[in-house]
Order: sequence, then structure tokens, then C-alpha cells
Amino acid sequence: MRISNGALLVVVALTVPLLVELRTVLSWVSVELTVLESTLLGGVLIGTVLVWALWPEDGDTDPSRP
Repeated sequence: MRISNGALLVVVALTVPLLVELRTVLSWVSVELTVLESTLLGGVLIGTVLVWALWPEDGDTDPSRP
């Protein structure tokens, strides 16, 4: 794991207000996102962070090797 559990929780928790504010900022430049689009974007973003965080650091997928 690339990041501690606590830090991962903080990153995921800070993603929610980031997405809400991103929707607000984009509306200032006439880009309208629906709630569904924001939710999908958030899911993709959180999924990407989780994949990165849970991927083995050295690329080795065999946990039995030291």
C-alpha cells in the first residue's frame, strides 16, 4: 500500500468538497454539470485514488515475496 489508511481516508474525504466547489467554479465559466455527472466524476476520481493507493509499490503482485 502506497499511503496509510488514515491519509487515504483524508484524501477521500477532501474529494467531496473539491467536487462540489469544482461544479460551482465550472458554472462561472458556463460549464454546467448535472448532479449525476458530478457523482460519476467523483466516483472515477475516488476509484483512481484507490487503485493508486492499493497498487503495490514495486509492481510485484505476489505478496509472498519479500
